[in-house]
Amino acid sequence: MYQLSDLLHLMARLRDPQYGCPWDLQQDYASIVPHTIEEAYEVADAIEQGDFEHLPGELGDLLFQVVYYSQLGQEEGRFDFAVVVDAITRKLVRRHPHVFPDGDLYGPPDQPRLSEPEIKRRWEAIKAEERAEKAAAPEQLSLLDDVPAALPALSRAAKLQKRAAGVGFDWPDALPVVDKVREELDEVLEAMSDADPAAIAEELGDLLFVVVNLARHLKVDPEHALRQANDKFERRFRFIEQALREAGRPIENCDLEELDALWGEAKKQL
Repeated sequence: MYQLSDLLHLMARLRDPQYGCPWDLQQDYASIVPHTIEEAYEVADAIEQGDFEHLPGELGDLLFQVVYYSQLGQEEGRFDFAVVVDAITRKLVRRHPHVFPDGDLYGPPDQPRLSEPEIKRRWEAIKAEERAEKAAAPEQLSLLDDVPAALPALSRAAKLQKRAAGVGFDWPDALPVVDKVREELDEVLEAMSDADPAAIAEELGDLLFVVVNLARHLKVDPEHALRQANDKFERRFRFIEQALREAGRPIENCDLEELDALWGEAKKQL
């Protein structure tokens, strides 16, 4: 079987200025980013679908993205794959003092087992130290500094809220959040009555944000929940399409009442 060293060699060959692949030679960090995001979602999709037969292939595609960035870094004299591996290993050793008490990856795990709350407290404290180290201006340091702007909006909202909740800026339980959902929905309706597109967009954003907060209080990953809802809608809509196809009726010729009846049938059968 091929090894990691073979993959690194392959990447270098693809980027060989004289004999490499023309497409690969045209790429840079920014042009690869969309592929990285797509590959990460394909990994997530394979896991959600329970498609473990194809998961190794999807993980390989994602690993190749890391190898690609590392090759670009090596060509520019910035970093290489070994530096990437070293950096993540050092970070994880530092963030797990309850497993590596002396900071030694291969040292004996002789430290008493800590409780989950204590592990979480230490994890957050270490991450806070890392944020402080990265901050260009320590006086402007924020708990929100390392929440990636490129995250999907639902995931980023949940992460922002979790950070704020970590210092007590949060509702005590889910019920007040439900009240806030109703309040935000009323504000959407008010903006609709005023026919103000900018206000409607803003209020809808507020509504989505507080729904994410409700999901967080209920221990539900909002991104995962919406992906499941998308999948459910897709299955039901495909059922409608298939039923109409079997009946020889173009979907464009059906009225809403007929489509809604088929939707109800889809809900029963699926």
